[in-house]
Amino acid sequence: MSTSIAVPRTAPIAIAPKPPAARFPPSRQGSVHHHGHNFDSYGSGFNSPDSGSVLSLNTPPCEACRNRRSECVMGEDTEEHCVACQYSGTECSLVESSGSSSPLGARKRKLNGGDGAEEGRSKRSSPGRSDNRSQRRRQNQHHQQPSVSCTTTSSSLIEDMANFGGPTLLKRTLGLQADRYCQYIGPTTDFEPSLINLSSFDPQDESLLARGTLRRVSDNDTFLLLPDNNTPGYDHIVEDADEIENIVAPHGRRLIDLYFRVVHPGFPIIQRSVFYEKYERSHREFSPPLLAAVYILAINWWEHEEELAGLPKPNVRELERLVRTTLADAMYRPKLSTIQAGLLLSQRPEGDQWAPTAQLVAVGQELGLHLDCTNWKIPPWERGLRKRLAWALYLQDKWGALVHGRPSHIFASNWAVQPLNPNDFPDIEFDETDSEERLELERGRVLFRQMVQLSRILAEILDTFYTLQATSQIANAGPQGTQLVLSLAKPIQLKLKEWYSALPALVRMDSTFQTTPSSSSGSRFSPIGYLHLAYFATEITLHRRIIRSMSTLPEDNNANTPSIDPYIQHICRSAAKARLISAMDFVNRLTPSHLRAFWYFASKTNFALIGTFGSLLWGTSPGREEAEWYRRRLGEYRWTLSVSSKPGEGTSKGLTEFAMGMLDISTGLLKKLPEKPLLSRSGSEVGFGGPGGVDQVRRSSLFALGHAGGSSASLNSMAGGGGRGGTGGGFSLGMQSPRSDIGEEEGEEMDSEDDGEGEGEGEGGGYGSYSVGN
Repeated sequence: MSTSIAVPRTAPIAIAPKPPAARFPPSRQGSVHHHGHNFDSYGSGFNSPDSGSVLSLNTPPCEACRNRRSECVMGEDTEEHCVACQYSGTECSLVESSGSSSPLGARKRKLNGGDGAEEGRSKRSSPGRSDNRSQRRRQNQHHQQPSVSCTTTSSSLIEDMANFGGPTLLKRTLGLQADRYCQYIGPTTDFEPSLINLSSFDPQDESLLARGTLRRVSDNDTFLLLPDNNTPGYDHIVEDADEIENIVAPHGRRLIDLYFRVVHPGFPIIQRSVFYEKYERSHREFSPPLLAAVYILAINWWEHEEELAGLPKPNVRELERLVRTTLADAMYRPKLSTIQAGLLLSQRPEGDQWAPTAQLVAVGQELGLHLDCTNWKIPPWERGLRKRLAWALYLQDKWGALVHGRPSHIFASNWAVQPLNPNDFPDIEFDETDSEERLELERGRVLFRQMVQLSRILAEILDTFYTLQATSQIANAGPQGTQLVLSLAKPIQLKLKEWYSALPALVRMDSTFQTTPSSSSGSRFSPIGYLHLAYFATEITLHRRIIRSMSTLPEDNNANTPSIDPYIQHICRSAAKARLISAMDFVNRLTPSHLRAFWYFASKTNFALIGTFGSLLWGTSPGREEAEWYRRRLGEYRWTLSVSSKPGEGTSKGLTEFAMGMLDISTGLLKKLPEKPLLSRSGSEVGFGGPGGVDQVRRSSLFALGHAGGSSASLNSMAGGGGRGGTGGGFSLGMQSPRSDIGEEEGEEMDSEDDGEGEGEGEGGGYGSYSVGN
């Protein structure tokens, strides 16, 4: 083994060569740029360098260094500030003051580099709050480890201190190191897990081998750390970052502001405060694909920024070309920023594809995102970031499986990530002293957590009804297939009802925030629409399977039409109809603040699924009256989509145009259906007084029908649980669609029944009380 490989070391590899004695670069221009990561280090601590890494002059430590118990190093170019205080912007004082708190908590951030950054930027919290947090963390960590950590509101100090080569915060991260990337060592690789612990690990839990460096993060989980400089594209990182920045110049900062104003509240996978800190120093500190992804997304709202609206847009095609090449290179040295870039790119209006999702899942598994990192030996803030990215990856996989009709890549048997909690989000975000902005950030966090909970229910639906094994099981049940489907649907429907009923007030559609314009920005972007649309898509996905199990189209000669009790069929179709009405009315109530906001990538397909579900109910209608009613409703829905595309042409236009196109395709296929029989009112399945009448429907429960021989004594829960909100109709629509022919007797009968359905969502704070005027 060559000496160049077997270099003995007792601490992690230095990010940059150790400087000469008592010498520290006076600015960021003299230090090595860090690439390929997004340091979400805000609000966390760093370990003080060991004596072997930092050379100290024979001077007493300043108050700040003494409080954080780190060595006080003086630079040759200044006698007024030590290195730590110089780069943190802290007053460097030798006055003894044992009763004072750490100055890091109350200082104003100063950037002493030559990059022209502003000094004295906005405070992120009150001094008292930050001082108390710093003191508590120092006290807690004092009992846990010899090296006492301190709280800092700046990432630049942490990153600059990393140049000393000591065990600083960046060195202790797993997925954000500047010069190394990690690979999870699984249980079946050529590394034998039971032998790994025989290796000699240093105090930093690392062990140098000929193949790489082992990093042990827990008793059961170990990673292999490898150098970045041997990977493709490494030599072009700075060049790529410069090219990306030049394409958007001089609007880079405005686009970043736009991204955090519109996208971030609804999709909080980046820590905003650190992003701004890094950008004001240099765009070269970012992973090129992550920087490009932020710009590409933000450009979608170019017209909504007053200072940009009248200017020509940057070359988006060139940005997309660069992001494809740089992301492909980043896959060879994957870090958490690689996942962030891939997830953001998937949120583009035309950015979602199934194959890249598979790649992202694979990269996430390489980084160990599928594991439980709760007790890992990594900084607490990285644990929170890992959990947020893991669940964002979970969402991408499950909703991608739905919209593309593909098998999911993530299985419950290999998913150990714990549910998100408030501690998994940053303590402080940039300029959070603004109460309006703080509310918006909190809303985004609640929205993201609720989307995760809903997606877990969706995953259960996909696993229960849409796998090859499940499809075969239902088909093999023959005439009992519908009973089997109903029995499996019952517990899932209860979970959906409980989820909706428990929605926090912050993300309800009837929140007063939704219709109150912002006094500061002049316009409000409310991203909660994608959560409620996802809820309706989940309901539709469940009821689609029920309708399919008991209905076959006339042209399907090879299918054996199941023998279904007309009463059960009537109940199931009534429940499906209630969901369709609710979903259509939800779209009808969307305001410009919703339509112009960020929409999750699956939203355009979720809009289309409403029309697809209506076409299914139209095609399987037993009589002409019912089929005609669905035809009219779908016509109204298409009109609503066409109107909705106008307020936010840059964002919602693609969503609704796709849905209109799919609606035209599905309804066009129905033209080949033979004419349905004209049934009497007593014989029609939905809304025309089927067996037992409407009152009997509302007194019963579909859940009971899922058990062979079970009583049909409480049908209300599923037949009316997803109807329009409120306790009995009577709502106002934001957009009134033309209904010139709905006044016929059949249409009036149907509308009359509609107004009485929907008890379940009324209980959950449904849409009945949500009135909008456009």
